[in-house]
Amino acid sequence: MIFSIIGYVLLVESVLLLFPLIVNFIYGENDFIAYLIPIVLCLVIGYPLTLIQSKKGFIFARDGLFGVGLSWIVVSMIGCLPFVISQDIPNYIDALFETISGFTTTGSSILTNIEALSHANLFWRSFTHWIGGMGILVFVLAIVPGSNDRTMHIMRAEAPGPTIGKLVPRMKNSASILYAIYIFLTIVLIFLLCIGGMPLFDSLCHAFGTAGTGGFSILNSGIGGYNSAYFDIVITIFMLLFGVNFNMYYFLLIKEYKQVYKNEEFKAYIGIVVLSTLLIAFNIRSMYANIFEALRYSSFQVATIITTTGYATTNFDLWPMFSKIILFLLMILGACAGSTGGGLKVSRFLIILKKLKVDIQRLIHPQKIDAITMDGKIVEDDLVHNILSYFCCFMFFAFFCVLIVSLDNFDFETTITSVFACIGNIGPGFGLCGPMGNFSQFSNLSKIVLSIAMLVGRLEIYPIIIFLTPFLSNKKHKKRNI
Repeated sequence: MIFSIIGYVLLVESVLLLFPLIVNFIYGENDFIAYLIPIVLCLVIGYPLTLIQSKKGFIFARDGLFGVGLSWIVVSMIGCLPFVISQDIPNYIDALFETISGFTTTGSSILTNIEALSHANLFWRSFTHWIGGMGILVFVLAIVPGSNDRTMHIMRAEAPGPTIGKLVPRMKNSASILYAIYIFLTIVLIFLLCIGGMPLFDSLCHAFGTAGTGGFSILNSGIGGYNSAYFDIVITIFMLLFGVNFNMYYFLLIKEYKQVYKNEEFKAYIGIVVLSTLLIAFNIRSMYANIFEALRYSSFQVATIITTTGYATTNFDLWPMFSKIILFLLMILGACAGSTGGGLKVSRFLIILKKLKVDIQRLIHPQKIDAITMDGKIVEDDLVHNILSYFCCFMFFAFFCVLIVSLDNFDFETTITSVFACIGNIGPGFGLCGPMGNFSQFSNLSKIVLSIAMLVGRLEIYPIIIFLTPFLSNKKHKKRNI
């Protein structure tokens, strides 16, 4: 079943690679071979794998996590070939870093001159954001035959957040609904950017980056290169929309407005965005012409960081330390569960806070029994323990990466934020990897470690850990199913 799913993933990737190939013909460029070779490779490897039949017809939990991790690695290793073959990014490790950054919707880049890339490569680079935003395996499960409720934990392994539930009884239909909402919002964004005067090609690329909360721009100066308040406002709104749990949109469609209103994560997410925007705006008001301009730039940067998109309209590395600390905390926090954003997720943060509150109350009143609730429902102890375990794994892995990256001997700010920018799938950090910098100066070892960090952050640790730890394949774990 694992090989079969990887086969379908490769077949889907071969189809997706046709889109930049079409762009290549439209602009009359010479990247035909650069895309033909990966397409053929996907077909040659993928099709035989889809023919493998499983007698069981379902995947155990551990195998599902392993399959998800392996799928993302294989997709990235083949997806980076167009950059290498076309010589736009001749170094394979650099190309792999850029591609993993794209698929994981991180937005960190090693490129010093983005505009030198061909249109086909610019399109593919941004398109990887859109593919990875909702999850390529979620897409595969929505279209391939044989997808059923027994493959639900594959969707759980790839979807960001502490839980993933079914919107409708059939998991396949849930995946289809999620992608329908995703496509609709993307089309609306493309339309709004076009009517504002942005060229169609630019609108497509920036819509892909916004929808996937990725952040790859086709300009060296990023979104700020357009110097348009209209574009800033539209992209700010849509970054925040894509940072919302997609279940909220489904509830709106079926007119379950109370489900949206009572959602604690959604209310906390909006509150954090508003408060952070106001605090930063007043902190930086002396740097801009008026408070409204300060609000314009603060709202964009808050939206791009909390949703882990990674676009920038100004060099926030020059802002006062107070504003930079707020942005750094938003990097760790991230967007809502079930969105295309990265980070720890607001729901996890809320449950951790509630756990602390309950523990403090028990110290004061040992006989008192309080349950942790979210949206009026009791949160099971197992979920709370899983969240605490995830937080510990997240921080330990981040510290390990910081230790390795520190071998490059960059300044403290660059070293720390480069890791959190990658593991949180944000994109830019501070210092050398800030909004006006890049990751080109990092060593190959650091790029490999940061690439793994991006995968760990996007897949929320466990699929990659299981893939990297063969000793977990002990047979006694194999029969544990979710």
